[in-house]
Formats: sequence, structure tokens, C-alpha cells
Amino acid sequence: MRICLRLLFLVSLTPLVVFSAPAKTLDFYTIDVEGGKSVLVVSPTGESMLLDAGWPAVGNRAASTERIVAALKGAGLKQLDYLVISHFDIDHIGDVPALAARFPIRHIMDHGQPRRPPSGSDRERFNAYEEVRQKIGRTVLTPGDKVPLTGVDIQVVTSAGRLLSKPLKGAGAPNPLCATNAQAAPIERDVEDDQSIGLLFQFGEFRMLDLADLEAHLSHELVCPVNLIGTVDVYHVNVHGQFKGMAAELTGALRPTVAIMGNGARKGADPATWPILRATAGLEDIWQVHYSAAGAKDTNPPPDFIANLDQPTDEFAMIKLVVQSGGTYAVTNTRNGFTRTYHAGMAGGKKKP
Repeated sequence: MRICLRLLFLVSLTPLVVFSAPAKTLDFYTIDVEGGKSVLVVSPTGESMLLDAGWPAVGNRAASTERIVAALKGAGLKQLDYLVISHFDIDHIGDVPALAARFPIRHIMDHGQPRRPPSGSDRERFNAYEEVRQKIGRTVLTPGDKVPLTGVDIQVVTSAGRLLSKPLKGAGAPNPLCATNAQAAPIERDVEDDQSIGLLFQFGEFRMLDLADLEAHLSHELVCPVNLIGTVDVYHVNVHGQFKGMAAELTGALRPTVAIMGNGARKGADPATWPILRATAGLEDIWQVHYSAAGAKDTNPPPDFIANLDQPTDEFAMIKLVVQSGGTYAVTNTRNGFTRTYHAGMAGGKKKP
């Protein structure tokens, strides 16, 4: 009895410890699909969105499906709430029927119909996709719409060649870079690129822009004569970092702290892209999915900022971005666990307006 009383006495002197659940985060995974595009988004509530499905199986290239399914399962998901196909180029539309057969998809979103009627194998691929999206259900996104992923604000800023009609809240300032950077001419053969769905993600003070394959011609109109977007913390670089997607007037207006390139070893992260990114005020780091074989040491980031260094020993590593509700965000190279932490709202080295 004395022992029991003593234990009760000691417990009464012990301070009460309250264990709170860890704060929910907004997570982005830039999946290695060898120069295609596939970005997984998991909201603080656990809902999920996949932006693009990488490559189908073509020639000697394996489909991206297995890598995507591995990423979905690795994130602890049981279903995919939204699949957003930014546009219908082969390295973005992937093999949606195979993906849907492997992993449940609740809803599909896209920009409507291809800008040009597909032919040959492209037509067969699109028809198979059409069958799946009709079965699952789909929504055509237009500028001003939102992807209803619970816990994060996702604004559609471009779709089917159309742009926002008015500035977003807090944006609309004149862009002085328009006077010194002429609008690039459209590339007619790339007409589907400029149909891309572009998305602005916002979570508290954190903002990230992903314009998929929107090329420099239309990017110019997003920020000239006035900046319709405002500033962002993270810029997911257009067209895998190919030079045809680069517009200094865009990157200069966005003033990102971090740039992420979803490139392949032999596609994207062009050497000519680097001077434009490096000239961006306030840009601290560039992260790449692959070391660019076309580049050199000074047109690739340091190894810790590159998920996959050598194609023959490709580990299919990803760039992971984790955003905390308190305003910090961390970027991690899953190949080696290297991580850097940044503060939201500090675009261009200054507190965002």
C-alpha cells in the first residue's frame, strides 16, 4: 500500500505532457519520368492530385506507369482524387488506361480537345484516353477555375491557349522587364504546348507556379504589360527547362526563391536556360531531376541538388517539396536525403506584397 501511495504521489508531481499530432503538410513529388512530366500533390487533408502521367511505352522507352504507381503507394495513397492532364503531348498524357487499371482514379481534368486532330498512334492513344475519361468522369478546366483539392488553393491561370482575364489578388503591377524583353514568336509545330493548363498553388503564404509546357510566347502575356500572377516562392520551370519555354520577363516578374526542373538526362535543363534563371533576382537554388548531359558543370546545379546523376545507374529518385503551415518549406533530393529549408513570402529576397 505504501508503494502504491508513493507512486501516486510521484505521478501527481509530474508535469502534464500533451502530445499534439504533427502539423499536416502540403507535399509535392516531382517524379522521374525521364523528361516527361508527372508531379504528385498531396494536400494537408490527404487528398491527392497528379499533374500529368509521363510517357507511354514507345520504342525502347518503358511507360512511366510503374514509377508513378510506386510514387503513389510510397506516399501512402489508396486512390488518386484528381488526375490533371495539362495537355495531350505524348510525354504528358502517358498511358492513362494502364494507370487507371493499376490505381483508382476518382476524376480527370484537362483542357478539352487536342488543338490539332491527332493521327496514327497518337490518335489511338488519345481515343483510349477518351474512353477512360468518359468512364471515370472529367472536367474541362478554364482560366479562373480551381482544382477542388481540399486544404490547398489551386488556381487555373492558363488553359487551351487562354489566360487569366484579370490580375490575381495582390498582382497587377506594371512589369518593367517587358520593355527590354520582346515577346517570343510562337512555334507553330508546338501548338499543343501552348494549350497547357497552368496552375498556381497557394498554401498560407506559400505560392508555387507550374505552367507545364507553356512556351515563352504566351508566358509573356501572363506578365506583360502587367504581372497577372504576382510573385511566387517556387517556380516549376516551363517545358522541362527547355530554352523555348524561357522568358526573362516571366521569371523576373515571379521572383522565385527556388526553381525546380522536371528534366531528363537528354531532355530539358538546356544550357541556354541557365543564364536566364541565374539572372533572376532573389533566386537561391535550382533543383533538377536529372543531370543534363547537354550541359556542363556550370550549367548544372551541384550534385546534391540533382536527383539522378548518371542515366546508366538511374535510381528514379525524385525532388520532394514539403510545405509547412507555418510558412517554411523544404526541398529534398530523395537520392541522398539532402534537404534545404526556405521561408515562404520572401520572393526576390523581400517580403511579398
